Amino acid sequence: MRSGFFHLWAGFRWLLLMFAITPGLQAPAIANSPHPVKPIRAWEGVASWYGPGFHGRITANGELYDMYAMTAAHRSLPIGSLVRVVDPVTNRGRVVRVNDRGPYIEGREIDVSYRVAQELGFDHRGLSRVRIELLYVPERRLPYNRTPPWPLSDAHLAD
Repeated sequence: MRSGFFHLWAGFRWLLLMFAITPGLQAPAIANSPHPVKPIRAWEGVASWYGPGFHGRITANGELYDMYAMTAAHRSLPIGSLVRVVDPVTNRGRVVRVNDRGPYIEGREIDVSYRVAQELGFDHRGLSRVRIELLYVPERRLPYNRTPPWPLSDAHLAD
């Protein structure tokens, strides 16, 4: 039999999870917006996809790669950026989160997960010309244990 303390502790953990931790894990409002978001920047390039050979391996942001998730790899966009990848022929597009670095083959702009390639319809071809629309760039934060490179006050300049 479990004691009353056990049930009290389990209830406390559940409340903590619901009200303290979960709201911080939600995606930015752009990902769930019912209206199309005007892109910050848009450009065209060649997209490729990557899947089985990388499935379960660690990505650049430290999470495990899931070939069925709506993610992408880009060489220079900040990790966590949201981009809409659109096939200009069919006008089908999907919002993906940049969580990895790549592609490392010249002439390719973005690597999308296998699922994104399936939904855009180029999983059998392997490559597709796409329009890439940058929707969201996460704000840059300093690591917790670092001090900012600029002075916090000008008091030390009075010498």
